[in-house]
Amino acid sequence: MEIRFLNENDDPIAVSNIYEQSWKYAYKGIIPQDFLDSIPPGRWVRHLGKEDMRHLVMLEDGRMIGTASVCKSRWEHYSDYGEIVSIYFLPDYIGKGYGRQLFRRCVDELQNLGYRRILLWVLEENARARAFYEKNGFHCANEYLEDTIGGKQVREVLYTAFPD
Repeated sequence: MEIRFLNENDDPIAVSNIYEQSWKYAYKGIIPQDFLDSIPPGRWVRHLGKEDMRHLVMLEDGRMIGTASVCKSRWEHYSDYGEIVSIYFLPDYIGKGYGRQLFRRCVDELQNLGYRRILLWVLEENARARAFYEKNGFHCANEYLEDTIGGKQVREVLYTAFPD
C-alpha cells in the first residue's frame, strides 16, 4: 500500500472514476438516484487541477483505490484551519481500514503545513462518514450549510479537530 501526491503521470480520469464510483456507493439513498446514475465520466478532473489543493492518491499493488484533497480552509471564518475537502475510495475498499490510513495522512499533511486546527464538511445524512470522522477524533461543530444536489435539498455539517 502506498500513499503519495497525485503527479503528472497519473491518469486524471482514473482518479475521477474513484470519486464517481464512491459517490454512487456512499450517497445511494441520500442523493437522488437519477443524479448519481447520470454522473458523467471525468466529472472531477477539473477539481484535480486546482493548484491551491494538495491531492493524494492511495494505491494497492499499483492500482489507485482512493483519493483525498486537502488545502487551507476555503472559509473566511476559519482562515487559520486546514481543510480536508474530500476523501473517497473505490467501493470494494470502503470499510476495510484503508480510510483510516488515508485520513491520517491528510491530517499529517495539514499539520506539516502548519495547521493545528482542521475542518471538514460532511452530508448530514451520511451516518457512516460521520461515525468515521467521530471515531477519528473529529467533533460536530453544529454549523450547517444548505445545498442542493440533484434537485434535493441537503445539509452539510461542519466537523472540526485539534489534533496533537
